[in-house]
Amino acid sequence: MRKNVVSSLLFALLTSFSVASLAAVESTAPESAVTHAKAVATAPATDRVNLNTADPDTLEKGLVGIGGVKARAIVDYREAHGPFTSVDELLEVKGIGTATLEKNRDRLTLD
Repeated sequence: MRKNVVSSLLFALLTSFSVASLAAVESTAPESAVTHAKAVATAPATDRVNLNTADPDTLEKGLVGIGGVKARAIVDYREAHGPFTSVDELLEVKGIGTATLEKNRDRLTLD
């Protein structure tokens, strides 16, 4: 009986330690990922991107959350509808939402 008690206590101790370790790792990992994402999204724009003259490569490199497909969609929209008259007109491009526009508003220009 003594062996069963010791085994049960040892099992409970090891289980508690494992659960506590996993909880500590999980609670810090997402926080650091969120912090990194916020830093990227709010990084100051060093070079502004001109919506009316930028090619897809420039759009992809200069804007947050814009990959090759969305960059090409921006250029296609501009070619089909003429130059952008407002940065807010970017919302008319398929795949560009309010969050993406707001992340990039300070990076965009029409001049």
